[in-house]
Amino acid sequence: MPLMTASTYNKYGTSEVLSLSEIDMPTCGPDEILVKVKAATVNRTDCAMLTAKPWIMRFFTGCFKPKNPILGTDFAGDIVQVGTEVIEFSINDKVFGFHDMGVSSHAQYLKISKDKPILQMPTNCTYSQAVGLCEGAHYAYNTFKKIDVKAGQKILVNGGTGAIGSALIQMLKSKGAVITATSRTQHLEIVKKMGAETTIDYTKDNFEILEEQFEIIFDAVGKSTFGKCKKLLTKKGIYISSELGPWMQNVIFAITTPIFGGKKVLFHIPNKIKESLLFVRGLFEAQLFDPLIDREFSLDSIPAAFDYALTGQKVGNIIVKY
Repeated sequence: MPLMTASTYNKYGTSEVLSLSEIDMPTCGPDEILVKVKAATVNRTDCAMLTAKPWIMRFFTGCFKPKNPILGTDFAGDIVQVGTEVIEFSINDKVFGFHDMGVSSHAQYLKISKDKPILQMPTNCTYSQAVGLCEGAHYAYNTFKKIDVKAGQKILVNGGTGAIGSALIQMLKSKGAVITATSRTQHLEIVKKMGAETTIDYTKDNFEILEEQFEIIFDAVGKSTFGKCKKLLTKKGIYISSELGPWMQNVIFAITTPIFGGKKVLFHIPNKIKESLLFVRGLFEAQLFDPLIDREFSLDSIPAAFDYALTGQKVGNIIVKY
Protein backbone atom coordinates (compact mmCIF):
# COMPACT_ATOMS: atom_id res chain seq x y z
CA MET A 1 0.00 0.00 0.00
CA PRO A 2 1.35 3.50 -0.84
CA LEU A 3 2.63 5.55 2.07
CA MET A 4 2.17 9.22 2.96
CA THR A 5 3.67 11.63 5.46
CA ALA A 6 1.51 12.80 8.34
CA SER A 7 1.91 14.69 11.59
CA THR A 8 0.70 12.29 14.31
CA TYR A 9 0.29 12.15 18.09
CA ASN A 10 -0.75 9.42 20.51
CA LYS A 11 -1.01 11.37 23.78
CA TYR A 12 -2.13 14.82 24.83
CA GLY A 13 0.38 17.57 25.45
CA THR A 14 2.28 20.35 23.69
CA SER A 15 4.05 20.26 20.33
CA GLU A 16 6.57 17.81 21.80
CA VAL A 17 4.07 14.94 21.44
CA LEU A 18 3.84 15.48 17.66
CA SER A 19 5.95 13.41 15.28
CA LEU A 20 6.28 13.12 11.52
CA SER A 21 5.31 9.61 10.45
CA GLU A 22 5.08 7.52 7.31
CA ILE A 23 1.68 5.83 7.34
CA ASP A 24 -0.61 4.08 4.87
CA MET A 25 -2.29 6.45 2.42
CA PRO A 26 -6.10 6.22 2.75
CA THR A 27 -8.29 4.90 -0.05
CA CYS A 28 -11.80 6.19 -0.45
CA GLY A 29 -14.99 4.21 -0.17
CA PRO A 30 -17.99 4.43 -2.53
CA ASP A 31 -19.28 7.71 -1.05
CA GLU A 32 -15.91 9.33 -0.32
CA ILE A 33 -13.30 11.43 -2.07
CA LEU A 34 -9.53 11.36 -1.69
CA VAL A 35 -7.87 14.78 -1.54
CA LYS A 36 -4.22 15.64 -2.00
CA VAL A 37 -3.88 18.33 0.66
CA LYS A 38 -2.24 21.56 -0.46
CA ALA A 39 -2.92 23.69 2.62
CA ALA A 40 -4.40 23.46 6.11
CA THR A 41 -4.33 25.65 9.20
CA VAL A 42 -3.17 25.27 12.77
CA ASN A 43 -5.98 26.89 14.73
CA ARG A 44 -7.42 27.09 18.21
CA THR A 45 -9.55 23.98 17.66
CA ASP A 46 -6.43 22.01 16.72
CA CYS A 47 -4.67 23.36 19.83
CA ALA A 48 -7.59 22.28 22.03
CA MET A 49 -7.43 18.79 20.53
CA LEU A 50 -3.65 18.60 20.99
CA THR A 51 -3.68 19.70 24.61
CA ALA A 52 -7.13 18.36 25.61
CA LYS A 53 -7.84 21.78 27.11
CA PRO A 54 -10.47 22.66 28.09
CA TRP A 55 -11.06 19.26 29.68
CA ILE A 56 -14.43 18.92 27.96
CA MET A 57 -12.52 18.22 24.72
CA ARG A 58 -11.76 14.71 25.99
CA PHE A 59 -15.41 13.77 25.60
CA PHE A 60 -15.00 14.28 21.84
CA THR A 61 -11.37 13.34 21.21
CA GLY A 62 -10.86 10.50 23.71
CA CYS A 63 -10.87 10.45 27.51
CA PHE A 64 -7.35 9.12 28.08
CA LYS A 65 -5.64 9.44 24.70
CA PRO A 66 -6.54 10.71 21.21
CA LYS A 67 -8.87 8.49 19.22
CA ASN A 68 -7.61 10.03 15.98
CA PRO A 69 -3.81 10.30 15.68
CA ILE A 70 -3.90 12.98 12.94
CA LEU A 71 -4.96 16.54 13.69
CA GLY A 72 -6.34 19.13 11.25
CA THR A 73 -9.86 20.54 10.94
CA ASP A 74 -9.72 22.26 7.56
CA PHE A 75 -8.09 21.81 4.17
CA ALA A 76 -7.72 22.99 0.61
CA GLY A 77 -6.48 20.68 -2.11
CA ASP A 78 -7.03 18.64 -5.25
CA ILE A 79 -9.27 15.61 -5.63
CA VAL A 80 -7.25 12.61 -6.82
CA GLN A 81 -9.83 9.85 -6.41
CA VAL A 82 -13.63 9.65 -6.16
CA GLY A 83 -15.86 6.83 -4.97
CA THR A 84 -18.28 5.06 -7.28
CA GLU A 85 -21.28 6.81 -5.69
CA VAL A 86 -19.84 10.32 -5.92
CA ILE A 87 -21.35 12.49 -8.65
CA GLU A 88 -20.89 15.92 -7.00
CA PHE A 89 -17.11 16.01 -7.50
CA SER A 90 -14.57 14.92 -10.09
CA ILE A 91 -10.87 14.15 -10.16
CA ASN A 92 -8.76 17.35 -10.35
CA ASP A 93 -11.44 19.51 -8.72
CA LYS A 94 -9.95 22.08 -6.39
CA VAL A 95 -11.88 21.90 -3.12
CA PHE A 96 -11.83 23.18 0.43
CA GLY A 97 -13.65 22.12 3.56
CA PHE A 98 -13.90 22.11 7.32
CA HIS A 99 -15.26 20.03 10.17
CA ASP A 100 -14.85 21.03 13.80
CA MET A 101 -14.37 17.44 14.90
CA GLY A 102 -11.42 17.04 12.56
CA VAL A 103 -10.69 15.85 9.03
CA SER A 104 -7.09 14.63 9.58
CA SER A 105 -5.70 17.28 7.24
CA HIS A 106 -2.22 17.45 8.78
CA ALA A 107 -1.21 14.82 6.26
CA GLN A 108 -0.42 14.67 2.56
CA TYR A 109 -3.76 13.02 1.76
CA LEU A 110 -7.16 12.74 3.42
CA LYS A 111 -10.36 10.91 2.65
CA ILE A 112 -13.70 12.47 3.43
CA SER A 113 -17.38 11.72 2.84
CA LYS A 114 -19.00 13.61 0.00
CA ASP A 115 -21.71 14.66 2.47
CA LYS A 116 -19.32 16.52 4.77
CA PRO A 117 -18.91 20.31 4.36
CA ILE A 118 -16.80 20.46 1.15
CA LEU A 119 -17.05 23.08 -1.59
CA GLN A 120 -15.37 23.94 -4.84
CA MET A 121 -12.69 26.57 -4.28
CA PRO A 122 -13.56 30.08 -5.45
CA THR A 123 -12.02 31.19 -8.72
CA ASN A 124 -8.83 33.24 -8.49
CA CYS A 125 -8.20 31.86 -5.01
CA THR A 126 -4.98 30.35 -3.70
CA TYR A 127 -4.96 27.25 -1.52
CA SER A 128 -3.83 29.37 1.43
CA GLN A 129 -6.71 31.80 0.92
CA ALA A 130 -9.22 28.96 0.51
CA VAL A 131 -8.26 27.30 3.78
CA GLY A 132 -8.36 30.73 5.41
CA LEU A 133 -12.09 30.81 4.64
CA CYS A 134 -12.75 27.92 7.01
CA GLU A 135 -12.27 27.56 10.78
CA GLY A 136 -12.09 31.13 12.05
CA ALA A 137 -14.58 32.39 9.48
CA HIS A 138 -17.01 29.60 10.42
CA TYR A 139 -17.08 30.65 14.06
CA ALA A 140 -17.29 34.30 13.04
CA TYR A 141 -20.27 33.60 10.80
CA ASN A 142 -22.14 31.72 13.52
CA THR A 143 -21.66 34.74 15.78
CA PHE A 144 -22.57 37.18 12.99
CA LYS A 145 -25.78 35.39 12.05
CA LYS A 146 -27.18 35.79 15.58
CA ILE A 147 -27.66 39.50 14.89
CA ASP A 148 -29.59 41.35 12.21
CA VAL A 149 -26.78 43.79 11.51
CA LYS A 150 -27.91 47.08 9.98
CA ALA A 151 -25.98 49.86 8.28
CA GLY A 152 -24.81 52.52 10.70
CA GLN A 153 -24.94 50.37 13.83
CA LYS A 154 -22.10 51.05 16.25
CA ILE A 155 -20.34 47.77 16.97
CA LEU A 156 -17.21 46.99 18.97
CA VAL A 157 -15.05 43.94 18.18
CA ASN A 158 -12.62 42.93 20.92
CA GLY A 159 -9.75 41.05 19.30
CA GLY A 160 -9.77 42.37 15.75
CA THR A 161 -6.79 40.44 14.41
CA GLY A 162 -7.62 36.88 15.43
CA ALA A 163 -9.01 34.46 12.85
CA ILE A 164 -12.51 35.05 14.25
CA GLY A 165 -12.20 38.79 14.85
CA SER A 166 -10.67 39.59 11.46
CA ALA A 167 -13.44 37.64 9.74
CA LEU A 168 -16.11 39.32 11.87
CA ILE A 169 -14.92 42.81 10.99
CA GLN A 170 -15.19 42.08 7.28
CA MET A 171 -18.64 40.48 7.65
CA LEU A 172 -19.89 43.45 9.66
CA LYS A 173 -18.40 45.89 7.17
CA SER A 174 -20.25 44.15 4.34
CA LYS A 175 -23.46 45.23 6.12
CA GLY A 176 -22.33 48.82 6.62
CA ALA A 177 -21.72 48.70 10.37
CA VAL A 178 -19.58 51.37 12.06
CA ILE A 179 -16.84 49.35 13.70
CA THR A 180 -14.48 49.96 16.61
CA ALA A 181 -11.90 47.19 17.08
CA THR A 182 -9.06 46.39 19.45
CA SER A 183 -5.61 45.15 18.47
CA ARG A 184 -1.94 45.41 19.38
CA THR A 185 0.02 48.51 18.36
CA GLN A 186 1.68 46.96 15.31
CA HIS A 187 -1.61 45.74 13.87
CA LEU A 188 -3.75 48.88 14.06
CA GLU A 189 -3.36 49.59 10.35
CA ILE A 190 -4.35 46.03 9.46
CA VAL A 191 -7.58 46.41 11.43
CA LYS A 192 -8.35 49.72 9.71
CA LYS A 193 -7.71 48.18 6.31
CA MET A 194 -10.23 45.43 7.06
CA GLY A 195 -12.91 48.02 7.80
CA ALA A 196 -12.71 49.38 11.35
CA GLU A 197 -13.31 53.12 11.54
CA THR A 198 -11.83 53.36 15.03
CA THR A 199 -9.05 51.28 16.58
CA ILE A 200 -7.97 50.80 20.18
CA ASP A 201 -4.47 49.71 21.09
CA TYR A 202 -5.18 47.28 23.93
CA THR A 203 -1.55 47.40 25.07
CA LYS A 204 -2.10 51.04 26.02
CA ASP A 205 -5.85 51.52 26.52
CA ASN A 206 -8.59 49.44 28.13
CA PHE A 207 -11.72 49.52 25.98
CA GLU A 208 -13.82 48.58 29.02
CA ILE A 209 -13.48 52.13 30.41
CA LEU A 210 -14.65 53.93 27.27
CA GLU A 211 -17.34 56.58 27.70
CA GLU A 212 -19.23 55.84 24.48
CA GLN A 213 -21.82 53.11 23.99
CA PHE A 214 -22.34 50.43 21.36
CA GLU A 215 -25.37 48.54 20.14
CA ILE A 216 -23.38 45.32 19.92
CA ILE A 217 -20.12 44.12 21.48
CA PHE A 218 -18.50 41.06 19.93
CA ASP A 219 -15.83 39.66 22.25
CA ALA A 220 -13.99 37.65 19.58
CA VAL A 221 -11.28 36.49 22.00
CA GLY A 222 -13.47 35.83 25.03
CA LYS A 223 -11.23 37.87 27.35
CA SER A 224 -13.87 40.20 28.74
CA THR A 225 -17.28 39.59 30.34
CA PHE A 226 -20.83 40.85 30.11
CA GLY A 227 -20.43 42.50 33.53
CA LYS A 228 -17.40 44.49 32.41
CA CYS A 229 -19.01 45.50 29.11
CA LYS A 230 -22.53 46.20 30.33
CA LYS A 231 -22.02 49.93 30.83
CA LEU A 232 -20.74 50.19 27.23
CA LEU A 233 -24.00 48.82 25.81
CA THR A 234 -26.98 50.89 24.76
CA LYS A 235 -30.32 50.36 26.50
CA LYS A 236 -31.07 47.22 24.51
CA GLY A 237 -27.47 46.44 23.59
CA ILE A 238 -26.16 42.95 22.99
CA TYR A 239 -22.99 41.21 24.19
CA ILE A 240 -21.71 38.13 22.35
CA SER A 241 -18.55 36.19 23.20
CA SER A 242 -16.61 33.50 21.38
CA GLU A 243 -16.12 31.69 24.70
CA LEU A 244 -18.31 30.20 27.41
CA GLY A 245 -17.06 32.73 29.96
CA PRO A 246 -16.12 32.12 33.61
CA TRP A 247 -18.23 29.30 35.04
CA MET A 248 -20.10 29.12 31.70
CA GLN A 249 -21.75 32.45 32.51
CA ASN A 250 -22.40 33.38 28.89
CA VAL A 251 -24.67 30.35 28.45
CA ILE A 252 -26.51 31.17 31.67
CA PHE A 253 -26.85 34.87 30.83
CA ALA A 254 -28.08 34.00 27.33
CA ILE A 255 -31.01 32.25 29.01
CA THR A 256 -31.72 34.79 31.75
CA THR A 257 -30.94 38.28 30.39
CA PRO A 258 -33.53 38.29 27.53
CA ILE A 259 -36.28 37.85 30.14
CA PHE A 260 -35.77 41.40 31.44
CA GLY A 261 -35.97 43.09 28.02
CA GLY A 262 -32.87 45.27 28.39
CA LYS A 263 -29.21 44.61 27.76
CA LYS A 264 -28.64 40.96 27.02
CA VAL A 265 -26.18 38.21 26.19
CA LEU A 266 -26.54 36.03 23.13
CA PHE A 267 -24.71 32.73 22.80
CA HIS A 268 -24.20 30.98 19.50
CA ILE A 269 -23.97 27.27 18.71
CA PRO A 270 -21.57 26.93 15.75
CA ASN A 271 -23.55 24.52 13.59
CA LYS A 272 -24.44 24.54 9.87
CA ILE A 273 -20.84 24.43 8.72
CA LYS A 274 -21.65 24.22 5.02
CA GLU A 275 -23.85 27.29 5.32
CA SER A 276 -20.96 29.26 6.78
CA LEU A 277 -18.56 28.10 4.05
CA LEU A 278 -21.03 29.09 1.34
CA PHE A 279 -21.53 32.51 2.91
CA VAL A 280 -17.82 33.26 3.24
CA ARG A 281 -17.06 31.93 -0.25
CA GLY A 282 -19.71 34.31 -1.57
CA LEU A 283 -18.12 37.24 0.24
CA PHE A 284 -14.71 36.31 -1.15
CA GLU A 285 -16.05 36.10 -4.69
CA ALA A 286 -17.71 39.50 -4.21
CA GLN A 287 -14.32 40.87 -3.07
CA LEU A 288 -15.78 41.69 0.35
CA PHE A 289 -13.63 39.23 2.29
CA ASP A 290 -9.93 38.45 2.26
CA PRO A 291 -8.71 36.02 4.93
CA LEU A 292 -6.02 37.45 7.16
CA ILE A 293 -2.91 35.26 6.99
CA ASP A 294 -0.14 35.51 9.56
CA ARG A 295 2.59 33.13 8.42
CA GLU A 296 3.11 29.83 6.64
CA PHE A 297 4.80 26.61 7.77
CA SER A 298 5.70 23.38 6.01
CA LEU A 299 4.28 20.00 7.06
CA ASP A 300 7.56 18.99 8.68
CA SER A 301 7.53 22.16 10.82
CA ILE A 302 4.03 21.70 12.24
CA PRO A 303 5.38 21.56 15.84
CA ALA A 304 6.70 25.11 15.36
CA ALA A 305 3.30 26.15 14.00
CA PHE A 306 1.61 24.80 17.14
CA ASP A 307 4.18 26.51 19.37
CA TYR A 308 3.33 29.80 17.71
CA ALA A 309 -0.44 29.21 17.85
CA LEU A 310 -0.24 28.34 21.56
CA THR A 311 1.33 31.73 22.34
CA GLY A 312 -2.05 33.30 21.64
CA GLN A 313 -0.34 36.01 19.61
CA LYS A 314 -1.15 34.90 16.07
CA VAL A 315 -2.73 37.29 13.60
CA GLY A 316 -5.50 35.72 11.53
CA ASN A 317 -4.62 32.28 10.19
CA ILE A 318 -1.53 30.11 10.50
CA ILE A 319 -1.16 28.17 7.24
CA VAL A 320 0.52 24.81 6.70
CA LYS A 321 1.52 24.36 3.05
CA TYR A 322 2.33 20.99 1.48
